[in-house]
Amino acid sequence: MRFALGVEYDGSDFSGWESQPRQRTVQSTLETALAFVADDPVATVCAGRTDAGVHALAQVVHFDSQVERAPHEWVLGANSNLPGDVSVRWANPVAELFHARYSAVCRYYRYVIQNRRERSALLRQRAAWERSPLEVAAMGAAAEYLVGEQDFSSFRAAGCQAKSAVRNVVHLEVHRRGDLVFIDIAANAFLQHMVRNVAGVLIEIGKGKREPAWAGELIEARDRTRGAATAPPQGLYLSRIDYPPEHELPAVSPEWLLW
Repeated sequence: MRFALGVEYDGSDFSGWESQPRQRTVQSTLETALAFVADDPVATVCAGRTDAGVHALAQVVHFDSQVERAPHEWVLGANSNLPGDVSVRWANPVAELFHARYSAVCRYYRYVIQNRRERSALLRQRAAWERSPLEVAAMGAAAEYLVGEQDFSSFRAAGCQAKSAVRNVVHLEVHRRGDLVFIDIAANAFLQHMVRNVAGVLIEIGKGKREPAWAGELIEARDRTRGAATAPPQGLYLSRIDYPPEHELPAVSPEWLLW
């Protein structure tokens, strides 16, 4: 049978999602736990690979197993064998055609910035820190240039292997709550480091170093070297993934956003 899982993790002490030799990764940690439940090796496929230090509130994975287990047995069994920084939230049987990555229709990320003069002891691994005041209105004006189906070459990592840089950003909003600034972005798919590069550009604009129109100029330039520095990973959360309703996967509840 094929199962889908909803997984949340604190990425602080992981070298990203994808299994790597001699590295602690979310994928290898999860697969080890699932293998205990199945009493057999388990290979997982995720909806979106996250980098070292990046968190997930609603990562979705799928795996195949010949072993008969009820959904709650996968959840309880996996969690009893997982460390405290990874948790399986739900398990659902799905059709063989379901694919965690290719069946997804929209992915959502939230980037969190603590905007105050003093660094935080409590949020040092849960939010980016920017001591300069950020003008959220300017960041929001810049965000408008990045919505729609466009070439995001200026916002991809140098080593990104995607064949095309065209992505469709369907939502991009910036708002403040106290000394926290949130960047919420949704798209059909993302390039490597795309969200962190968008955040880096919006932070520069929020600090007043660039005008909002600079975001549009970068879209036109299609040149990563003309953009801002990549924002740090600890502020980034994979917050939600949408699938066609026929897959009947659980909806993400608002409290998963934590903030």
